[in-house]
This record gives sequence, structure tokens and C-alpha cells, in this order.
Amino acid sequence: MSRSVTRVLFVCLGNICRSPSAQGVFEARLRERGLQSGYQVDSAGTGGYHEGEPPDRRATAAARQRGYDLSAQRARAVRDSDFTEFDLILAMDQSNLDNLLARAPAAARSRIRLFMSVAPELPQEVPDPYFGGEQGFEQVLDMLETAADAWLDVSVSIQYAGPE
Repeated sequence: MSRSVTRVLFVCLGNICRSPSAQGVFEARLRERGLQSGYQVDSAGTGGYHEGEPPDRRATAAARQRGYDLSAQRARAVRDSDFTEFDLILAMDQSNLDNLLARAPAAARSRIRLFMSVAPELPQEVPDPYFGGEQGFEQVLDMLETAADAWLDVSVSIQYAGPE
């Protein structure tokens, strides 16, 4: 797919904790690097349990403390059209990855990955902090920041690689 804009979708189960936080972190990192015009970012859930709801208040508070704004986001379920509209679909854990791969058309499967796959030094699944304490949201943000930076480092090096 050759587009002037790279479209990235972050996916967790309910789209109220991990994937909206990933979207917020990624958007902030794009702004910090001056890359926001080259990307469109969204998030969704493999389940539609919270359709139309804002992110979890604890996720929003933890994100806000680090300077990330999740207030405009609303939960939605993954749509069939997401598999053709997005260049990269990043799942927060193996269960969501498996659900996405099972649902995706064959042509889209190579664009679906674990978000943490670019940070091999960390656990490969972003734990769901929903049923845990406040510290879980901090741990998730630590992981998301590391992986967002790694994805952008990879993306920028691919985007600008070529003859010197």
C-alpha cells in the first residue's frame, strides 16, 4: 500500500484501557518527532462491550499525569473495514492477536502484529490493568512508551532508508 499517510490501529479487548492509552502515547510521540502529518492513528477493541464510552477513568488519569490526552477517544469495536484501511494493526496481547488473525482476510494478516514485538527486552503482552490497582496503569504506560518509540524508530528508518 503506498500512501502518503501511514494508518495505525491499536487493539485490545474493550478499547478502554490499553489501546486508547497506546493511541495517546503514539500520537504524543509523533508530535514530539514532528511526524504527526505522516500518520493517522486510531484504536479499537475485539469486543464491543464499551462502544461509545470514553477510556477508563484510571487510564485517563494515569495518561494525563504523563501529559497524554485521551479525552476525545471513544471505544469502538474492530470493523471489517479496518483490515483494509489500516497499514499496521497492533494487538496488545496474544488473545487479541489471535482474534484479529482469525477474522482478517489473508491479505491483511501480515500487517497484524503484537505491539510489544519491537521491544524484545520486555514482556510481549501488555497486561490488562482493568481489574488491578493504579500501579497497573503505570506499568502499562511504561511498556507503551518503550514500544511506541521502538515502532517509530523502525518506521522512520524504513521510511528514510535508501540511496544516500
